[in-house]
Amino acid sequence: MAVTDAQNPLMGETTCGTLLQKLQEIWDEVGESDEDRDKMLLQIEQECLDVYKKKVEQAAKSRAQLLQALSDAKIELANLLSALGEKSFAGIPDKTSGTIKEQLAAIAPALEQLWKQKEERVKEFSDVQSQIQKICGEIAGNLNISETPEVDETNLSLKKLDEYQAHLQELQKEKSERLQKVLEFVSSVHDLCAVLGLDFLSTVTEVHPSLNDSTAVQSKSISNDTLARLAKTVLALKEDKKQRLLKLQELATQLIDLWNLMDTPSEERQLFDHVTCNISASVDEVTVPGALAMDLIEQATVEVERLDQLKASRMKEIAFKRQAELEDIYARAHIEIDPEAAREKIMSLIDSGNIEPAELLADMDNQISSAKEEALSRKEILDKVEKWMSACEEESWLEDYNRDENRYNASRGAHLNLKRAEKARILVNKIPALVDTLVAKTRTWEEDRGIQFVYDGVPLLAMLDEYAMLRQEREEEKRRMRDQKKFNEQQNTEQEAIFGSRPSPARPVGTKKVVGPRANGAANGTPNRRLSLNPHQNGSKSGTKELRRDSTGRLAAPVNYVAISKEDAASHVSGTDAAPASP
Repeated sequence: MAVTDAQNPLMGETTCGTLLQKLQEIWDEVGESDEDRDKMLLQIEQECLDVYKKKVEQAAKSRAQLLQALSDAKIELANLLSALGEKSFAGIPDKTSGTIKEQLAAIAPALEQLWKQKEERVKEFSDVQSQIQKICGEIAGNLNISETPEVDETNLSLKKLDEYQAHLQELQKEKSERLQKVLEFVSSVHDLCAVLGLDFLSTVTEVHPSLNDSTAVQSKSISNDTLARLAKTVLALKEDKKQRLLKLQELATQLIDLWNLMDTPSEERQLFDHVTCNISASVDEVTVPGALAMDLIEQATVEVERLDQLKASRMKEIAFKRQAELEDIYARAHIEIDPEAAREKIMSLIDSGNIEPAELLADMDNQISSAKEEALSRKEILDKVEKWMSACEEESWLEDYNRDENRYNASRGAHLNLKRAEKARILVNKIPALVDTLVAKTRTWEEDRGIQFVYDGVPLLAMLDEYAMLRQEREEEKRRMRDQKKFNEQQNTEQEAIFGSRPSPARPVGTKKVVGPRANGAANGTPNRRLSLNPHQNGSKSGTKELRRDSTGRLAAPVNYVAISKEDAASHVSGTDAAPASP
């Protein structure tokens, strides 16, 4: 009861003295002995010491814990500063004095702030490392990375973070470049598939499913394997494009050759303009979609096979067309050949089947090429032969004109004939020089080739020699006629002096017409019938005249038999007839 009262604060102030006094009173009432009282007091003192001791021990333990907490806080502070790469922190108190709790209270805000900063830094490191890990996985081709990268919390410095960010920027740049390459490859595959007529979607997704058009650009695979397979696909498509173009150009060449061979109309050729338009194009120039599709190549192949079969059935017609072309070249070059024998040989070769149609046509093409070369080598001489023959025609016309006694009459067309005669005299005066040049060039040609220059089966030099000889004979005949005329005139003068002059009978009017522009001539009265020097050509009268031999013993062909017949006729004119004077 007394103890309870002593612990009750409402009953007044309780101290150790009051409690001891209460205890004495109780002992007095009870009658405790002094010895028991001393024992009880000793016991109370011991218990009090034990309580104090326990409290002291508890206080010391609490102090040690606080000191340990302060030490740990300082160590943690140092570790955080080291991990964050900070040499100092503005929130750390400078003083180290004061009670332990004061020191702990002073350092706690700095720790809290550094912990928060560490958490933020760890998050930054985790984000950067996650992006690096993702891009590295994309480059490596591993897109299923679910593990979060482990952050090294012992080194969270800004320098380390900058290194990670710089590495991330390099990877992002590399990713952008790889993505650009992927897009370029995909674009190339698209263009090539369009030209080749292939399915782009199946081709590109066979490389990687993410290359589908529906996939976002950033989601497309950029791995080394994808790039390598895309590059391989592009190379394969380009090679396929090259081979198809070569095949198509070969087919186009065959088509054109067959068309030209069989004179295929332009309407039928236009059906394959999409094939022949690329006959000389390079690989890079072919960009039209479907230009090298397999069905187009197959279509061209079928057409070539059809034309080949048609060519075989029309082989004779084609070969004879080639032969006609060859004969035309030789005819224009005035080279004699045996066309009947050549055609019979072609017929026998085709009927026997001993030669392929292509070989026969190739051989005839070679003959045509050789004939063109031969004609080209003869062109300069033939041009001069044409000039010479034209001059001979004018010479013949001039002979007729000079014999016409009525050439100065005011008849219709007389002034045209007069102009033509003036031009003809100028041209005739050039004949000797023309003949000399022609002889020199012909001899040079023969020396270079070791063969004779034959014109329509007659050696040209023989023709020229014959012409020169006949021209000389004509000049001598003219001289003789002039001498005979002078002699006749002298005799007539002497007779008139002896017997006197007497009127001569009226000369009958000649029946010869005035030489005017010929009915069958071209403009200005030029004859359109070419002077023929070949004794075997066209069945002319010259074919019945034998070839003469010149002073060297060579055969000489007759030249201008029209002019010769006129001269022969003039030689039989009566000696009393006066030769007409030149205008």
